[in-house]
Parts: sequence; structure tokens; C-alpha cells
Amino acid sequence: MPASFEATLDWANAQDAADPLRAFRDEFLIPPHEGRDGRPVDSVYFCGNSLGLQPRAVREAVNAELDYWGELGVEGHFKGRLPWMDYHEFVRDDLAAVVGAKPVEVVAMNTLGVNLHLMMVSFYRPTPERHAILIEAGSFPTDRYAVESQVRFHGFSPALSLIELEADEPNGTTSMQAIERVLAERGEQIALVLLPGVQYRTGQAFDLKAITALGHRHGCTVGFDLAHAVGNLPLQLHDSGADFAIWCSYKYLNSGPGAIGGAFVHERHAQAALPRFAGWWGHDKTTRFQMGPEFHATPGADGWQLSNPPILALAPLRVSLEIFRRAGMDRLREKSLQLTGYLEWLVQTQLADVLEVVTPADPARRGAQLSIRVTGGRERGRALFEYLMANGIIGDWREPDVIRISPAPLYNRFEDCLAFAEAVRGWSRS
Repeated sequence: MPASFEATLDWANAQDAADPLRAFRDEFLIPPHEGRDGRPVDSVYFCGNSLGLQPRAVREAVNAELDYWGELGVEGHFKGRLPWMDYHEFVRDDLAAVVGAKPVEVVAMNTLGVNLHLMMVSFYRPTPERHAILIEAGSFPTDRYAVESQVRFHGFSPALSLIELEADEPNGTTSMQAIERVLAERGEQIALVLLPGVQYRTGQAFDLKAITALGHRHGCTVGFDLAHAVGNLPLQLHDSGADFAIWCSYKYLNSGPGAIGGAFVHERHAQAALPRFAGWWGHDKTTRFQMGPEFHATPGADGWQLSNPPILALAPLRVSLEIFRRAGMDRLREKSLQLTGYLEWLVQTQLADVLEVVTPADPARRGAQLSIRVTGGRERGRALFEYLMANGIIGDWREPDVIRISPAPLYNRFEDCLAFAEAVRGWSRS
């Protein structure tokens, strides 16, 4: 960690003043909190890993579509600045840039859970010999419930066909060696490797390219849940070789509660005759309105769409992705490394008697999030969490004993990290 970090407000303010991305904070609405004098002040918002903040331009973007609806009715599909017929295509290039894919490989549609099921219809094709799905132990319920139901749907038992990758490192993180071991032992049984880009509880980032290469070497299909990775880490999905990926857009992509999700399908599958649950909007665009009885998929990820795009849900995503385009993922990652590094340094040098970071120390193995345990057990940790929330420092809690703090580089500051540390110190002395 850089020796230049200092636990002073002057130092933090100087870093914020020199930050080339500082102006982006003004493009977001920061939830207010009652200050010490009773007047509202900005809260310290570290919860972009759960729900990103609202870009100020979202209201105008959504209202514009409401205006077109009122003024044009059905003609809004073909008229207006961004005709609805092709609206999902207006987010495609920026979305591809954020996830490191070719435009043909990505689509904004549905929500994460729906997209995971749609992808497994195509990419989980079990046989009596190769029927298992590999997931991480303690995976997010969306993934666990989906894979269990898919296993049962195909007539297999989760007791035999669901393999859980156990953490083998201190604090519950998982080494690449653990993945290698389970594939060496059971790879011939595994039909699908489904792992996260970033593990939601520990904040550990996984090496997508290495995992994909290993899974493919054992004959497995490989997919990723990128809910906590998209907009957080610079991803290279095309180069990773992954067969598919899915994500939500309401966390680091700041697209609103329950926002539209996304999916990636590698271009080698673009025209493959894969089984799928077909829908009208996935039909070849050039002949879609001929209303023929036979389904012919649009090449690429668009071919997995079911229904016409939800315009009012896509508008916030379009606004957020435009912000990402101007900021640039590489610059955001550079700032993220500094912010999260500073937060970690504060914990280790100022709060080591109170807090323990469980997220990997290697910056290459994490994103913005630090998962933190409080010394003294769950009840003490819960007390600190509630104290922070009451004092306008917003993170989130994950059972059994983790506080997640995520400095998002689009709107968080060094000053915020210092405010967190000072609040923890104040609580510990009370």
C-alpha cells in the first residue's frame, strides 16, 4: 500500500480536489442525512454494490419517453429521437464496452434470474454421464435456486448433480487451486461451471479467463454471474472465452431498483442451433414482422430475447452507460484501486483493534467492495452497522457477520473513506 496515505481531512480533500473524475459525483443524487446542526447533508453512500445512486439525468430521460408516448402513441415505435422499435440497440455499444465484448455478444433484457434460466436452457445440457453443475458454496440464492430447479427439471437430483466449491482460504475466499482440484476430481461429470465474477459476501474477484480455460479443458460449459462485477471491474468477456454471462444493472450500473438485466453470449455461439426458449423479439429482425410460424433466431445475444424491450426500464440504463462511456472503465478502475486501497489502509492502520477485512488483500483479486468483520462477534458487528446507518454512513449487512463497504469511483471520495474510519473510531470509544 502506498506510504503516502494519510488519515487527515486535509490529505483526503487534496486527493479529491486532484481527482480527474471528481465532476461525475455532481451527476448523481446523494441521499440526504440530518447533520449535527439539524440541516440536511449528503450521506456517505457506500452501497453501490447493492443499489447504485440515481443519475440526475434519469428523470429527464424517462420523462422524454413518457412525453413521446403521450404525443405519438404507437407511432413512438418509429418516430421520436430514439424510436422504441430499436431502443435496446441504443445501449448495445456502451454495454459491450463496459463488459469487454463485441456488440453482437450482449443484450439488455429481462432480469438476472430470468436470464440465468434462459442461458441454462441453452447451455446446461446434461447427460447421464455429464450432469453436474459446479457452483461456489454459499452462492447467492438466485443462483442456488435456479441451478437446483434446472437440475430437477432435467430429472436429476441436486444431491448428486450439484457440486459446491468449498472455500479453502482464510476468511472464506477460494483459490484457483481449489477450482483445479474439483475439476480434476469430477470434471467428467460436470456439464456446467457457473461461478461469480465477484463473490457477493467476501468481495473476492475471480479470474474469468483462467476459469474458462480450465473448464473447457475438462469439457465443461462455462458461465458467470456478474452481478457484482459489471461496472465494478474492467471485464474482457470476449477474450475470456466464457460461453455466457448474466448480470443485473441496479448495482454499479446505477439503473434503478429492479433494473433491466443483461446477458452475454460468446460470438462462437452467435449462429449455433442451440436449444432455447424462443420469443418473438428473438426472431430474426429482418423477417420478424412477417409473423411466420417458424422461429429463426437473430444472430448473437439478441436471439435470446423474448419480448419487445421495456423502454421505461432501458432509459435509466442508457443514461448510466453514457456516464460510463465518458468516464472510461480504465480510469474508473484506477480510481477504485486508490479509494479501496485507502479504505483498507485506514482499517489496518487506524482500526485494526476493531475491524478485520475478509476481502483478498491483492487488488487484482477484488473490486471496489471491502467485506469487513467486527472483532467481538455478530452482535457487536450488528451494533456497529446500525450505528453507521444512524449516522448517515450507508453500507449493507450480510449474514452472518459481514458489513460490506463499497467506494464507487463515480461518486465516492477519499473524504468519504475517512468519514467511515472516524465514525468507527467514535463508536469504538463510546
